[in-house]
Amino acid sequence: MCEPIMSNGTSSGRTMRNIEEIEIPVPWGVVAGKWWGSRVKQPVLALHGWQDNAGTFDRLCPLLPPEIPILAIDLPGHGKSSHYPKGMHYFIFWDGITLIRRIVKYHGWTKLTLLGHSLGGALSFMYAASFPDEVDRFISIDIAGPTVRDHHKTAASTGDCIDKFLHYETLPESKMPCYGYEEMIDLVLAAYDGSVDYDSVEVLMRRGMALAPAHFNKEGYHFARDLRLKVALLGMFSMEQVLAYAERITCKVLNIRADPGMQFDNPEVYANVMEVLKRTASKVVYHEIPGSHHLHLVTPDRVSEQISEFLLQ
Repeated sequence: MCEPIMSNGTSSGRTMRNIEEIEIPVPWGVVAGKWWGSRVKQPVLALHGWQDNAGTFDRLCPLLPPEIPILAIDLPGHGKSSHYPKGMHYFIFWDGITLIRRIVKYHGWTKLTLLGHSLGGALSFMYAASFPDEVDRFISIDIAGPTVRDHHKTAASTGDCIDKFLHYETLPESKMPCYGYEEMIDLVLAAYDGSVDYDSVEVLMRRGMALAPAHFNKEGYHFARDLRLKVALLGMFSMEQVLAYAERITCKVLNIRADPGMQFDNPEVYANVMEVLKRTASKVVYHEIPGSHHLHLVTPDRVSEQISEFLLQ
């Protein structure tokens, strides 16, 4: 499906470009996405945050240079992408490296450019560290590297996470909660706790919810994402691991930190990672910009100029 959209510039001088829904085959099904712009040129690969979807870039992409195509994907279990088979855990900070590699090999891309928000920024960081000669640049929004969590909290919650995983895996479809449209939007708005506004939630829910199928025997909408993603935070990192990966990054880096943005368990990690990147990366551009953790979605005009300039360099 191709859909023309006005992109970039003034209201009288904008450029038309297409959006196309695409699917990339993977062993467990498909990875879905939205391809903005030319299908002839290699795109920027855009990666969303945990439990979001490709729609997180819907407001930003029209403000970026139209000559630069962008492929925003739904990570596995999110949006329109296939869920993992039963029995498989989501190790989100690790799985994404392999997923990016699959996509790169499928399309035969070289010298990758990545754009990531939150989890997507951490995956961009990890891929650039794992394949330092194959990434030209990456943009990370409101995260520096993989999240470092309190290890005591992780240890205390592991058993509960495993039991919840097994429960979600065997939960019959008849037990899946369904909601009316306004109820769903209000529920998500409350869950994001001020990071998004009503209009932004509506944008995310275009891919984030689906009509209940007939065999559910109930009306309304259900979340499209895999319930197992709610317990996908096992396999987290130590500070030493994150800094070791940071030392391998040699590409150009743009980091946009929202203010107040995300509140981290270990806020010092952000600054420590940026200090390492300043020594190892070929170029580091850092901006602190007022806004919430989802500032690229809620207030995309605040970050579009910085991202455009970095992409065009």
